Parts: sequence; C-alpha cells; structure tokens
Amino acid sequence: MIFETHAHYEDAAFDEDRRELLESLPEHNIEYVVNISSSIKTVDESINLAQNYNYIYASVGIHPGESMLMNEELLLWLKNKAEHPKVVAVGEIGLDYFWDTPDRETQRIWFSRQMEMAKEIGKPLVIHSRDASNDTYNLLKEASVEELGAVLHCFGYGVEQAKYYLNMGFYLGIGGVVTFTNGRKLKEVVAYAPLEQLVLETDCPYLSPVPYRGKRNSSLYLPYIAQEIANIKNIDYDTVVRVTNENAKKLYKLKG
Repeated sequence: MIFETHAHYEDAAFDEDRRELLESLPEHNIEYVVNISSSIKTVDESINLAQNYNYIYASVGIHPGESMLMNEELLLWLKNKAEHPKVVAVGEIGLDYFWDTPDRETQRIWFSRQMEMAKEIGKPLVIHSRDASNDTYNLLKEASVEELGAVLHCFGYGVEQAKYYLNMGFYLGIGGVVTFTNGRKLKEVVAYAPLEQLVLETDCPYLSPVPYRGKRNSSLYLPYIAQEIANIKNIDYDTVVRVTNENAKKLYKLKG
C-alpha cells in the first residue's frame, strides 16, 4: 500500500469534501497519511485530523515564512504539541530564500531552535528548503540530527546537492514535479538516488502530477508519481510502492 508522507488536508481547498475524500483513501490503497502543519494555526488542525482517523498522523512545526512570529513561549507550546502520541515528526521547518520574508537570519534562528526541540523529544524532521541549499545543509550538519532522521520535502535541487543530504542518511520527498515535462532536474535526482532513500508525497492541495497538473491535488494521485519513479529507474511499480512505504515507516518510526 502507498504511504503519503506530506499532505495538507486542513487546507481550505478541502473544505467542501474533506471527510468524503479522507474516508475514501484506504479503499484506494493509501495505507497512511502524514498531515503536515506549517503555521501556528495548522498545528492543532493537523493534530485534530490525526485524532479523527487512525491512518492519519501529524507533523507539527512552523514554516520559515511564519518564523517572525516565533518566540520562546511559542516554542514551548509547540514542543508540548509535538509530544502528542499521533505526532510523528517536527515540520515543516527550514529555510525559504525565494520569498526572503522574514529576513534570513530570523529564518535560520528558528530553524535551528526547532531542530533543537526535535532532538529533545526524539522526533524526525520534515524540511522545507527553497533556494537555500547551502544554509540548509550547514545548519543540519551543525545541529547533528543524522540520528533523528529527516526528509527533504518537495526536493527541488540537483544531483550534486542531493548527494549531501543522501550522504547524511536523509530521505528525499518526491512529488508531482517529477511527472512534469520541465521536471528534468528532479528526474535526474530520482535516477541517481537509491530507491531506499525516496518517499512519496503530494504536498496536496498543491503540485498535482500530470495529467492533473493545475488542479487540486490529493493522495489519490500518488500512483502517477510512483509510476514515474518506476519508469525513470526501470523497475516495477509495485517495488516502488513497497520500498517507499518501508522508507516512510522507518523515517516516521511506525511499525509494520
């Protein structure tokens, strides 16, 4: 069965049919979903989803775009939320230099502080990194989080950068971009990376794979991503589904 490692089902894009869609996932071969918070507001929303469905888990963290709102009191609040039994990771956290809001130093400070928090509670990381590969890598190395484990969500760099993260033992999150005709860079990364370090994700409601590009994404479209990985690596679809499922369970420390 398929393991969806990164979704945002609390998003307003799902307000009209959220329950119907989520209840349909198991019959479409989706075994588990991790709903990822990115903002202060979505922390509780992600946990609530995880409490309502036994096959949904949550990850809690504050996206770099909201890091200007962080303070030590909020970090303590976040740590308490992260200790919830259905929270399997801290994230998405990281750096986003594409928007450059807030300033880079603020982003770096709260990325590091959230990694420290994750080490205190022993949960892996879900990393957001956009146009910030060098600083992301350097801060991960400084934090010594190899034993915690991490996934570089929606991996958007090339093979040379991928090597750094793969050598740290981290996973790369592969989503709909791999199916795009202009997704050559990600296709090269998938060809290079060991299957044992790839996981499937949608980032839904964003980044729908071909043939649904431009429409609302959901975990139901994960087979298109798995099939493209199979095509690139010249292996069968079932192998991609099985190995990426095993990888996700190792990353998130879930049994069987």
